[in-house]
Amino acid sequence: MKLIRTGAEWNPLWLNHLRNNQQIGLVPTMGALHDGHLDLVAKSRSTCDVTLVSIFVNPTQFNNPEDFQKYPKTLDLDLEKLTQAGVDYVFLPSVEEMYPAPTQLKFYFGDLEHVLEGKFRPGHFNGVGIVVSKLFHLIRPHVSFFGQKDLQQVAIIKRLVADLSFDLKLEVIPTRREVDGLAMSSRNLRLSPQERLTALLLFSSLEKAKTELLNGKSWFEIQVEIRSGFENEPFAQLEYLELIHPDSFETYTVFDSIQKSSICVAAFIGAVRLIDNMPIIS
Repeated sequence: MKLIRTGAEWNPLWLNHLRNNQQIGLVPTMGALHDGHLDLVAKSRSTCDVTLVSIFVNPTQFNNPEDFQKYPKTLDLDLEKLTQAGVDYVFLPSVEEMYPAPTQLKFYFGDLEHVLEGKFRPGHFNGVGIVVSKLFHLIRPHVSFFGQKDLQQVAIIKRLVADLSFDLKLEVIPTRREVDGLAMSSRNLRLSPQERLTALLLFSSLEKAKTELLNGKSWFEIQVEIRSGFENEPFAQLEYLELIHPDSFETYTVFDSIQKSSICVAAFIGAVRLIDNMPIIS
């Protein structure tokens, strides 16, 4: 496994793989890797000739400076995991490499900016769009792999690829969960033992909502029940629980069994903000 820190280091390697007609897979990450990330790596290795994982904690996508400062950093363990997983390259750029000058360009993703993550994390998607565009330009992959847990992020990256005509394919990999159902997330490392137990409320709420929707209960009643459940948990604060179309992110007030739909949830568990989602009709 080769470590690369600049685009200039990657250029001759990329050209060599291109000459050999080899497909390059990119797995963008911010480190603190877990088995969900390794699922993306495994998918890349099974479908591409070359796999490159980027590790960069991107400052421009954090609307909360404290969240940026406390984001887990486990580089030595990450590199050990990636070596064992058979990764070919790891891209470890500095902030100066990714942002040699302050970025003046702003991305605006239309209606996606006003719902769920767009509404509660202003500026977040602009930062995601900028860093993902930079990675696509620097690495020039044939395929890039993302996790379903960040469902709205996947939607904005799809829009980015379509609107800017990036010549690559996106692959979305299902959410990897712990045995008890908690969606794997780097932020889980920040949870205390008590908060870790409380965090199961996200998954149990999604399961409950899905079951009751499919059994005919109204979405309004389900929302009221789940909000009440969060209010009774001293370590939890619900931010949103919405029924949405998984492509457009239009929010529904009434469930329609013939429309594609997913439920998305975000909540603070202690000081840690977690998100999750569950498909209802695919």
